[in-house]
Amino acid sequence: MFPLGSVLLPGEVLPLHVFEPRYRKLVVDCVESPDHSFGVTLIERGSEVGGGDQRATVGTLARLVQVAELGDGRFAVVAVGADRIRVHAWLPDDPYPLADVDVWPDAPGDDSGRVAGDEGLVSRVTQRARRSCALARELGDPVGDPSQEISGELLAASYQLVSLSPVGPSDRYALLCADGPVQRLRALESMLDDVEVLLRYRLEAGGNQAEPGEM
Repeated sequence: MFPLGSVLLPGEVLPLHVFEPRYRKLVVDCVESPDHSFGVTLIERGSEVGGGDQRATVGTLARLVQVAELGDGRFAVVAVGADRIRVHAWLPDDPYPLADVDVWPDAPGDDSGRVAGDEGLVSRVTQRARRSCALARELGDPVGDPSQEISGELLAASYQLVSLSPVGPSDRYALLCADGPVQRLRALESMLDDVEVLLRYRLEAGGNQAEPGEM
């Protein structure tokens, strides 16, 4: 397990600079394992360095796609978020954080990939996420590209739209924990109401107000 101060979502790319001895050992073990994977969870309290942190119980399985060993034993790593996981128990950190986990699939949508009873949900949230992302970019906040293409598959789209939206770690975590893609999109749509109000206020105030929580 690799606890971080940020939330990894399925489908997201995760670049890591690995320098702590325990996590260098984790990278070596993952490279040697058949699936090259490790779990990522949010640190709710504490620091990424040194241990003693309080960790969330829902996370994402990450698979290594690129590993470069640096001259002094450090690693530059690129991983991609895969399945959502749920932690049943944290085990002793020996030689690095370990946990008993299960894959936690999202509740399935209907076979057509549409949102029953609210066919406009994906389109509506896409417009809202792109608009909020564009406002955040205008303020100089570190966000994604509002013009990026959104998947036509409901589950993938739900995670893409969370990733695109300028919401903070606690909101991203709550959205990761949603029962399924429909619930995730509806919760995100509600969050974007407040996000857009704050972003517009910051623009009107000259961009000097507090950001909406993104690290």
